[in-house]
Amino acid sequence: MLDTPAAQVPALSLKDEAADPVGFAAALGGSFERFGFAVVSDHGIPDDLIERAWAETKKLFELPDDEKRGYHTPGGGGARGYTPFKTEIAKGASAVDLKEFWHVGRELPEGHRFAAQMAPNVWPSRPEGFKPVFLELFAAFDRAGDRLLSAIARHLKLDPHWFDPAVGDGNSVLRLLHYPPIPADAEGVRAGAHEDINLITLLLGAEEAGLELLGSDGKWLAIKPPEGAMVVNVGDMLQRLTNNVLPSTTHRVVNPPPERRGHSRYSMPFFLHPAPDFLIETLPGCITPDNPNRYPEPITAHDYLFERLVEIGLVKK
Repeated sequence: MLDTPAAQVPALSLKDEAADPVGFAAALGGSFERFGFAVVSDHGIPDDLIERAWAETKKLFELPDDEKRGYHTPGGGGARGYTPFKTEIAKGASAVDLKEFWHVGRELPEGHRFAAQMAPNVWPSRPEGFKPVFLELFAAFDRAGDRLLSAIARHLKLDPHWFDPAVGDGNSVLRLLHYPPIPADAEGVRAGAHEDINLITLLLGAEEAGLELLGSDGKWLAIKPPEGAMVVNVGDMLQRLTNNVLPSTTHRVVNPPPERRGHSRYSMPFFLHPAPDFLIETLPGCITPDNPNRYPEPITAHDYLFERLVEIGLVKK
């Protein structure tokens, strides 16, 4: 586990998307088709904002356990606020994940049509700088995600703005993840093998070793992005939409080597979701004689999300 070979995922620059949108789309799509993952630098999220976000994240998780649990909503599916350590479990796993997390969602105006499906945010009273930093970071992730979706649309021979109406009021979630120090005999791993539910995930904080993807040959490969780069992966909704042309790859976060077990690990994935009423219906251009429609029954993003949250133990039927 400690000598996992590195996945040869090419490093791309989002700067190239502006200069050569067709070329960038081909490179991004090619990386997704091969690995289900891409590594993207120059993503446009300011370094100083990221540093402020890390500082606020660490302050949040250093709060007393009872205080953090006061922001947990039992039965809320972890949609907003705090989810305690050892709550989430990967589908089919026997041990719960060794992590705690906090969710920030989209701020909706009062009376919005999706208010029933998208819960209001839960904001902690401390750290004091938490809310403004993460409202700013959420918006920055949104902008980066829009550019990546535009490139994906080009790769799929769609209009570059095809995803715009789908994600304009999308149920995206910014997750602040803390993997605490763990003993040598800890049961389970920091995050069990799983696939993401959403369209794409944009991840900051993967420089600390541990993230691995499952290769097509059944062997695990380590993801080792350059400093400051973003790891982006395909989620199950996009896999379903594209009839598996863009695969949602199984991945995990393994426990660190002995010399790093006393250290916390932090990461910030942004799960980019469509609006709750978006119909996930196989794209005609992804159906061929060699790849017949695997998903003949369309489903709304809201219903699909609910099914998956039940599977991972965050929602009870």
